Amino acid sequence: MEHDLAGLVATPGIKFTEAQIKCYMQQLLRGLDHCHSRGVLHRDIKGANLLIDYNGNLKIGDFGLATLFRPNQKQTLTSRVVTLWYCPPELLLGSTDYGVAVDLWSSGCILAELFAGKPIMPGRTETRMLKARLSSHTIQQIDYFASNSAG
Repeated sequence: MEHDLAGLVATPGIKFTEAQIKCYMQQLLRGLDHCHSRGVLHRDIKGANLLIDYNGNLKIGDFGLATLFRPNQKQTLTSRVVTLWYCPPELLLGSTDYGVAVDLWSSGCILAELFAGKPIMPGRTETRMLKARLSSHTIQQIDYFASNSAG
């Protein structure tokens, strides 16, 4: 029997080890590489679409928003994909020119969620989500420069 990753993360008492997180992320990224190398963008990577069995094997599910793409050809895609919590800033701004980075951003959100034990940027509207991403990015830059200043 398989469980979705979102359900496992939300289960009280379940805390993933660093080794488990590395294992799940490796499987996720290999799965995405498999898709991307065949011209498929998933466009809805989130915990609810990642299935884990009792042996720790991860499967990517729900390809309902997936699309074919050609990395060397310009093509217009819809910006209305990806669950808001896992949506990259460029899609929140309405970009229709994107590629594998959409799935990789969502994977980064999954990585952080596994460590935090909860979604890292929840929100209900695109405006709130964009503000959360810009605020997080700004704070990270400030922290980086403050820690690397002379002194």
